[in-house]
Amino acid sequence: MIHNYSFSQECSGLVEICKNSLIQGNPKFLSDGQVYSVLLNNEKAEFKTTFFGGSTYRIAVTSGSEDNYVIFSVKDLDGNILFTNKNYDNAPYWDFKVPETLPIVIETELDLDKKKAGCVVMLIGFIQ
Repeated sequence: MIHNYSFSQECSGLVEICKNSLIQGNPKFLSDGQVYSVLLNNEKAEFKTTFFGGSTYRIAVTSGSEDNYVIFSVKDLDGNILFTNKNYDNAPYWDFKVPETLPIVIETELDLDKKKAGCVVMLIGFIQ
């Protein structure tokens, strides 16, 4: 019971950090309303979604006070990596302009050189 409370408390604090990444810079991004959170311990989590053509999206991730704890990869349904923030020092967010509608899988994992376990929170935003 205490473990569930700790998980909930840790994740809820991280949501605010992630929300701040949606409003960094200009333009501001509006959340899709979903909070994607998972407790990771040397494993990966996958989230499926669809990016609609002609839209710009931002994926924001966090797992604590450091911005670069989380690695995320965007893949097509065949598992081909379309983007990974690992190539950009685990950037906490990235923007995507999508020319055509594309179903994707977003894979998240902790960078085990920086953090061994914890809650990962991801938000997806779009320009309204």
